[in-house]
Amino acid sequence: MSRDLNNPFSPFTGRRCPAGADEGQRQRRQESLPRAAVPLLGFGRLLRRYGFAVSPEQISAFMQAVTLLGPRSMADIREAALATLAPPPDRRDEFEAHFQSHFYGSTSAVIEADADEEIRIKDDGGADDKRIEAEHRQEGGELSSALEQLSSRDFQRDDHSLTAFRRKLSSALPARRSFRTVRTPSRGKLDLRRSLREIVSADGDVPSPLLRRRQTVPRKLLLLIDVSGSMKLHTADYLKLAHAAVQGADRAEIFTFGTRLTRITSALRIRDRDQALARAAAQVDDWDGGTRMGPTLLAFLSVPRFSSFARGAAVVILSDALERGDHAELETAMRRLSARAFRLSLATPLAGDPRFRPATAALRAILPDLDDLIDGSSLASLTGFILSLARPAPAAETIWKRVS
Repeated sequence: MSRDLNNPFSPFTGRRCPAGADEGQRQRRQESLPRAAVPLLGFGRLLRRYGFAVSPEQISAFMQAVTLLGPRSMADIREAALATLAPPPDRRDEFEAHFQSHFYGSTSAVIEADADEEIRIKDDGGADDKRIEAEHRQEGGELSSALEQLSSRDFQRDDHSLTAFRRKLSSALPARRSFRTVRTPSRGKLDLRRSLREIVSADGDVPSPLLRRRQTVPRKLLLLIDVSGSMKLHTADYLKLAHAAVQGADRAEIFTFGTRLTRITSALRIRDRDQALARAAAQVDDWDGGTRMGPTLLAFLSVPRFSSFARGAAVVILSDALERGDHAELETAMRRLSARAFRLSLATPLAGDPRFRPATAALRAILPDLDDLIDGSSLASLTGFILSLARPAPAAETIWKRVS
């Protein structure tokens, strides 16, 4: 679509705010938008404040859709919102109530909700660093806290035990058949083009058939690391494991989550581990704070670029899964991750205790979506498990029902 700077509903009229802009800059950006476009942007922010998984790309698509439709009436704006912001069917009535409240000022349709906090998404993004903000609902809980505590972390202790893991990882990951093909002397399909070329060059003689087969490539590895206060004793080892994974696998992605979501893959591509971990520690702001596992995983899935990392990948979540309050968001996020991933595993340090059972409401709710629920209390158990991902195993629910 061309950039129509004269259309008051065009999302391209206002200037983009630089990454990491403060509140004052965001306010100036809103003031620079056409007056007619401000309610459209505000509606997307309103939905995110009430827990809808709405990405910045969806808000941009919403504004573009309104531009294409004219709009001729409020019905056009409503249809554009439904098509681009895609509210889940079970929250359609709530979506309609927010639409009536925001655009018509209908106070009777307003749905009360708790005060919301902001989940920040930090993408190291290689050369292009971006911060994408997604706001999600937060509820009270007993087992853990969502209080944000910003701190730093220092990795100085040397450990060479991951060398063998790094060396074996690439060949040990699950494989998939690529659409690319390679030459093969046997057990392949006829390469008709090359075969005809050989026949012509040999003046009509029929040589041995030339064959090709589809290439086999390792699947992606995605590690999601909980850096909240309850995981403080394990995050240093998890980051070392993540560095070894990025160094050993061609396509490994690493994210940390607590009260924020941060992509640290680029930092861990530095070969020297001390330098890589120091840079990763500087990027992560929410060390040893609270945890909002469900909302942060939903924020991960709401960004198309991030959720594509999970498609067909071996996904390993390193967390104790002590979700605070209502676990509905965690259950939704795990179900969506399971649908995208080749294999979804939860490694919890709590499973290192022989008496451990998935007895919490959150663990019982997500257990059917997990392929594996394993011990994450030591590097030895984690490295052994990741190197065995290519081997089939019973589903987590089956195993833990036997144990129970």
